[in-house]
Amino acid sequence: MGAVLKQRTGIHAFQTLLVLAAVTMPAFVGPYWVHVGTLAWYYALLAASWAMLAGYAGQFSFAHTAFAALGGYACALLVQRAGLPIVLGFGASVALSAVVGALLGWLVLRLSGPYLALFTLAIGEIFHLLLVAEQELTRGSLGLPVSGLFSGDSDVPYYYLGLGLVLAGLAAMSWILRTRVGLFLRAIREDEGAAQASGVNTTFYKILVFTITSVAASIAGVFYAYFVGILTPTMTILSQMGLVIAMAVIGGIESLPVAAIVAVVVDVLSELFRSYGELRFAFLGLALILVQRFAQNGLYPVVESLLSMRLRRPDSGATSGAVEKERQVVGTNDVD
Repeated sequence: MGAVLKQRTGIHAFQTLLVLAAVTMPAFVGPYWVHVGTLAWYYALLAASWAMLAGYAGQFSFAHTAFAALGGYACALLVQRAGLPIVLGFGASVALSAVVGALLGWLVLRLSGPYLALFTLAIGEIFHLLLVAEQELTRGSLGLPVSGLFSGDSDVPYYYLGLGLVLAGLAAMSWILRTRVGLFLRAIREDEGAAQASGVNTTFYKILVFTITSVAASIAGVFYAYFVGILTPTMTILSQMGLVIAMAVIGGIESLPVAAIVAVVVDVLSELFRSYGELRFAFLGLALILVQRFAQNGLYPVVESLLSMRLRRPDSGATSGAVEKERQVVGTNDVD
């Protein structure tokens, strides 16, 4: 049990150091990297919420960036065309995304595997075409200008706003996964038929997780809109969705914080390798192939295992029987 506590303490300490590094970063880097880091929070929230949908509910969706665009466009149009305050526009756009997410969740609840992926891919493409075609409303490929939230040219306020949204989103989703909802979602992922036979309302929980992750994506989209200052249909193209999926899969779809961390790392590396043009995405594809070949559950289990071995090293003088006894005690407590 002591080794388990040490492992958890080590992981929490590592996460705390990362948060402190993120908080202090604007003081040590220039405006360009503050801008890059701010945009990375958009991808971090998308990757973490997609990891919740795929890793805990087993639903592989290609419509996640479409919900980000829905949130951004809805909020901007409600503020610009309907004259709503930003707070009300934000609330209305999130509510709209929740309703659409619930409807799509209801439509796809009987689908799984490639059928679910194809259905959500079609939804994303349809929404992309609507954004391009409705030029009077969305201005099509020209883009919809969006006024900023803060005065001045500094990206630092947006950086901390994005960081706050990511931390709040991770805290909320992690709390949900620690409740009975998370237990039921895992049961559905492992064997939906067995979960339903055990009394789990699989229909309700599949709709619920689709709605929750759709809301998280829409919040990320609203942040993106007001930070970048313009919305274009390119938000919903397949390559953007593939980028989000790659970020989540490389990190490990069963760990929301790691999915968010890898999203930030990938976004920063893509800027470092910008001189290579589109070739940098080939590097990302190669990294994804290597991770799936040697660590099919992503990098998180590997890092967790290495951290666990490092924390147990000072206790190497203990006998293997003592370690086994600790495992038995932990297993007994889990049963109780």
